[in-house]
Amino acid sequence: MHDSRAWRQALTILAGTTLLRLIVGAIVPLFPDETYYWDWSRTLMAGYFDHPPMIAVLIRAGTTIFGHTAFGVRFFPVLAGTGAAAAITFTARELAGDDAARLATLVFACLPLAAVGLVLATPDSPMLCAAGWTMYAVVRALREPSGTANRKLRMWWLVAGVSIGLAMASKFTSVLLPAALVVAFVSHPRLQNEFGKPGPYLAVAVASLVLLPVLWWNARHDWVSFRFQLGHGLGEPKGGMLGAVNRELELVGGQIGLVSPILFYFVVRAVKRAFEPTPDGVRAVLGVVAACCFAFFMYSATRRSVEANWPAIAWLPAVVLLATEPPRSWRSERWLTRGLVLGSVLSAIVYAHVVFPILPLPAPRDQVAKAFGWQLLADKVQKHREWLTSRASFGSSDLYFAAERYQDASELAFHLPDFL
Repeated sequence: MHDSRAWRQALTILAGTTLLRLIVGAIVPLFPDETYYWDWSRTLMAGYFDHPPMIAVLIRAGTTIFGHTAFGVRFFPVLAGTGAAAAITFTARELAGDDAARLATLVFACLPLAAVGLVLATPDSPMLCAAGWTMYAVVRALREPSGTANRKLRMWWLVAGVSIGLAMASKFTSVLLPAALVVAFVSHPRLQNEFGKPGPYLAVAVASLVLLPVLWWNARHDWVSFRFQLGHGLGEPKGGMLGAVNRELELVGGQIGLVSPILFYFVVRAVKRAFEPTPDGVRAVLGVVAACCFAFFMYSATRRSVEANWPAIAWLPAVVLLATEPPRSWRSERWLTRGLVLGSVLSAIVYAHVVFPILPLPAPRDQVAKAFGWQLLADKVQKHREWLTSRASFGSSDLYFAAERYQDASELAFHLPDFL
């Protein structure tokens, strides 16, 4: 069902949240991980030690236009986050109309995961954007009539291939998306027919071509990125059984916090209901993708610590499922409204804490504190550097500074006047 008013409201929410994230992104200093990726952008390559190159490309484009500023670093990653939200909006609209699109946009905007995480210049933003449009293209392809003369069908599989290639060129964990799609196609009788059609194979071929430069770079560097990521997430277990249980609890608790407690219940329930039998299997595809992605990180937590943002890819289809199956009773509708309010309040508290510290957190436990103090440190280093070079008697003014972490060195490089 289409309602132009609901659709306009959805687009207004997209525009408003984008503007808000751009403002916050311009105010808040860069976090160490962001300056680390900025350092990559100064020397563009087809791959880096621990990630593919997409985030470096976006940062390079932003700083080329807006200069050496936090806004320049974050501009295109923020737009990529908006692209992820737009993909969720369009997917919900395709499945259930404008009201569902509005609800999907609103739910995603209220998730602290999106409100806070999509401000930052990290690989998650382009990965979620590309993964979201992969999801939309697959849904469109599955809803198109079959036939060798159907150009739209081939076009949507082509879009899916390009999107998943870009997702894997952003972050390697997005390989979970095509793997989950295979599981979904195998598990549904109607979708098993897709293996006899050329569309999915076209998508795989196109995705491989898009990813080819990244694969070539890794092949020339002893597959360092793949080896690092496999060891990072699936290395030897640590801490025994007690450590595994503790990591699982941290993972689930982190997801409840990033999604917000009430909305967490609703999206999990929506994923569960997606496995109820349907003729076309489209909702089952979204449910399988969400469940498989989250299950992988649950398994990863049995071996190593899982950072809270890693399972973010699982929440894209989950939000679509929630929006396309609204509450069936007034009680559920009331609780969903409360969930939206709670999520937005939690996000607002984080935004406020960034500008005016209001949470009584000690500095070592305050993640926001990691972004502050670097300019002061760089000023001190610069003064000491000028003092040393002014007294040098050996005819050289070159001094080199080192740090214990790449991120710390990149913060100094970003804030020193001549970009060490």
